[in-house]
Amino acid sequence: MPTNPNRIQVHIDRALTNISVAYIQSASAFISARVFPVVPVQKQSDRYFVYKREDWYRDEAKERAPMTESAGGGYDIDNTPTYFCKKYAYHKDVGEEDRTNADAPLNPDQDAVDFVTTKLLLKREVLWAEKFFTSGVWSTEYTGVAATPGAGQFLQWNDATSNPIEDIDKAQTMLLELTGYKPNKLVLGAWTYKALKNHPNILDRIKYTQRGIVTTDILAMLFDVDEVLVAEAVQNLSPKGVAENNKFILGKHALLVYAAPRPALKTPSAGYTFAWTGLMGAGAYGNRILRFPMDHLGVGTERIEGEMAFDQKVVAADMGAFFKDAVA
Repeated sequence: MPTNPNRIQVHIDRALTNISVAYIQSASAFISARVFPVVPVQKQSDRYFVYKREDWYRDEAKERAPMTESAGGGYDIDNTPTYFCKKYAYHKDVGEEDRTNADAPLNPDQDAVDFVTTKLLLKREVLWAEKFFTSGVWSTEYTGVAATPGAGQFLQWNDATSNPIEDIDKAQTMLLELTGYKPNKLVLGAWTYKALKNHPNILDRIKYTQRGIVTTDILAMLFDVDEVLVAEAVQNLSPKGVAENNKFILGKHALLVYAAPRPALKTPSAGYTFAWTGLMGAGAYGNRILRFPMDHLGVGTERIEGEMAFDQKVVAADMGAFFKDAVA
């Protein structure tokens, strides 16, 4: 099977050695590994334990009279939750002709590594959006509407008369009362971020700051969270050979969650990412790049193959609030 780009495409008469053009998305555009803690695991699948919150928050200690038994009780543990790290992979073959004929600054081997890595980052981001950044996942959910919001609704934040600060503050306080933990991260789709940083209420709040410019750090202070993450990764929804159709992977929504600073025992978190680091050569995210000969495709041909093994789990659905259709 022929590979592409072929040797004709990578050999250019009088190629400039100080410039090439490649639309490679920055790693910072992908937020899936930055929202919830990554739990390194040695086994592909296993169980984890969940303490029942209601037993820990109940007031049951009682005054003790002399020479009497103290009040006592216990707590339940749910040992049924499991994870299973599926393995995702993609490869690019590099032939001897590609290397021999490639003019600087082209580097077929490095280009293949970058290409494969980007494919895996895209896959992880798409799965994260499907698992966490969608309707029907979180216990608390609101839907943005263009006018006259009712129960469970809010006025979309692209409307100048809306009040996103109050909407998020209300959700944050409700989750704090429900769980005992104040949400500390806010994830925004790119269009949602654009609406917020141009919202008159927000601009009015920061007009006396040093710069007077809305940034994610300023939004984090306004919304009283540790971090605001903006999802800017783009996916081409068209198959090869069809006109390009690029869309942001994460839609026009917002997600407010409590995420543990790091994985630990007896530490709640709205979600976790389990990364299978037990594989030989796997990195912190269950990722690895393999290189092996494919001489049956031609002497000197090598396959650059990337793998990533992980499972993204909603651990505590009551620790998140989803704002569906936050902007029109």
